[in-house]
Amino acid sequence: HKPKMIIAGASAYPREIDHPKFAEIAAEVGAVLMVDMAHYSGLVAGGVHNNPVEVADFVTSTTHKTLRGPRSGFVLMKKKYAKDLNREVFPGIQGGPLEHVIAGKAICFQEAATEDFKAYARQIVANARTLADTLMAGGIKLASGGTDNHLMLCDVTAIDLSGKIAEEALDKAGITVNKNMIPYDQRKPLDPSGIRIGTAALTTRGMKADEMKKVGAWILKVLGAPEDEANIETVKGEIAEFAQSYPVPGIA
Repeated sequence: HKPKMIIAGASAYPREIDHPKFAEIAAEVGAVLMVDMAHYSGLVAGGVHNNPVEVADFVTSTTHKTLRGPRSGFVLMKKKYAKDLNREVFPGIQGGPLEHVIAGKAICFQEAATEDFKAYARQIVANARTLADTLMAGGIKLASGGTDNHLMLCDVTAIDLSGKIAEEALDKAGITVNKNMIPYDQRKPLDPSGIRIGTAALTTRGMKADEMKKVGAWILKVLGAPEDEANIETVKGEIAEFAQSYPVPGIA
């Protein structure tokens, strides 16, 4: 096969993506390489994930996930593609600019260049590994057996649950996750075998390893008895009290 473009990127992949290997494959078949780093661009900016900009022809990303900016996005490309792509974006498919979002992105990029942001990125990964270890010790099976980045993909069928049941039970307790397909999933997308959990928001609120162990324990407690409403209410109260010590920056 001779593809014209190879696309790398993922929304539920718990390991570091090998962008140089993708670039090597693209070069072998004469394809351009596009990388969508929307979910992990903050880790790239923070220096804990290899940088696709060094090897790809095009790189796209949102600015509101691990990068912690406004709800928006950007496209980076090699200079030889810039004129054509700029023309296609405006006036081709985009109208008036949102100046307040542009200002928000400027602040986002400025913050991402700081040492504090690098520390945040390192802590995201450390927190994810601690939470992953806590869940695995409690009997939860993780896709690939752990994580190298900000997320983990949990196979809850190992504890006789579906992703939908797990998501709904945790939501009642005040823990936000999403149901998610896992590799080779035999269940339907609307009621899959897994849930996806990330640590970026918890890290932004100032939580570290000890707090991840507590969060993991609450997750295990809820998933151990997802129909026990009294148990869920108890966990919900504990979480509400716990969260008071970790306010959302700029809100609380």
